[in-house]
Amino acid sequence: MTTFRILKDKTAATIMFALTMTALLLVVAMGIGLFLKSAPIFENHSLSELLFSSNWRPLRGEFGFLPFLMGTLYVTAIGITLALPVSLLTAIFLTEYGGRKVKKYVFPALDILAGLPSVIYGVWGTLLIVPWISEKIAPNFVAFSTGYTVLAGGLVLGVMILPLLTSLFIELFSSVSMELRESSMSLGATKWQTTKKVVLRKTFPGILAAVILAVSRAFGETIAVLMVCGNLPQIPGSLFDAAYPLPALIANNYGEMLSLPLYEAALMFAALILFVVILLFNLVSRAVLYRIEKKFS
Repeated sequence: MTTFRILKDKTAATIMFALTMTALLLVVAMGIGLFLKSAPIFENHSLSELLFSSNWRPLRGEFGFLPFLMGTLYVTAIGITLALPVSLLTAIFLTEYGGRKVKKYVFPALDILAGLPSVIYGVWGTLLIVPWISEKIAPNFVAFSTGYTVLAGGLVLGVMILPLLTSLFIELFSSVSMELRESSMSLGATKWQTTKKVVLRKTFPGILAAVILAVSRAFGETIAVLMVCGNLPQIPGSLFDAAYPLPALIANNYGEMLSLPLYEAALMFAALILFVVILLFNLVSRAVLYRIEKKFS
C-alpha cells in the first residue's frame, strides 16, 4: 500500500512537471517560430535599419518600423498615464475609506469593465471619444484633427486597463495587515498619513510590478486601438496626430502578405518585436515580485 502511494505521488509529480515544462516550451516555440518566419527580412535589411528607419514602402522593399514603434509607445504611455492615478486612488478609496455599500456596486462594475470585449471599447471610442476630440478638444490646440489620434487611442486604452490596475492594487492594499494600520494610527497618524506612509510604502514594489504587467497588457492591444488611432505610418508630432501601433499593423495587413513573401517576414518581425517586449516586461515584473517576497518573507 505504501509503495502504491509513493508511486502515485511520483506519477502526479512527473505529470505536473511535464505540464509545467510544456507551458515553458510553448513560449520558447512561439519565439523560435516567429524568429524563423521573420528571418528572410534580415537577408536584405539590418536590425538597426528595421528599427530606426521611418520608410515604410512594402512594394519597394522598404520596411522601417520606427513609426509603428513610436505609435505603440505613445499610445501605451498615454494609456498608463491616464489609468494609473485613477486606478490607484480608486483602490485606495475602496480599501481604506469605502463602505460595504460602495464596494457592493463598484466591484461588479469593475468585473463588467474587465470582461467587455475590446471591440466594444473600440466602438465606444469611435462613437464618443473620436468626435469629442475632433470637435471639442483639438480645435483649441490645432487647426484641424479628424479625432482619430494618439490621444484617442490612449484614452480608450486607459479605460481598458483601468479595471485590471484597480483590481491588482486592491489585492495589494488588502494584503497589508490591519495591525500595521492600527499601530500607525495609535501613534497619532491620520488615516491618510497611514495610507501614504504605511500602505503605499509597503506595497510600492508590488505597485511597480502591477504597472509593468499592465504595460505589457496594453502594449499588445489590437482591435480597440486599431479603430481609433487613424493608422497612418508616421511618427506622431503631437497628441492630435494619427498613429499606427504595431498590433494594428499586423491585424490590418495580415491578409495581404501572401503575395509578398518579404512582407510576410516583415509582419512576423513586428510580431516578434511585440513578443520580445512583452516577454521582457513580464520578466522584469517577476524579478520585482521576487524581491518583494524576499524582502517581506
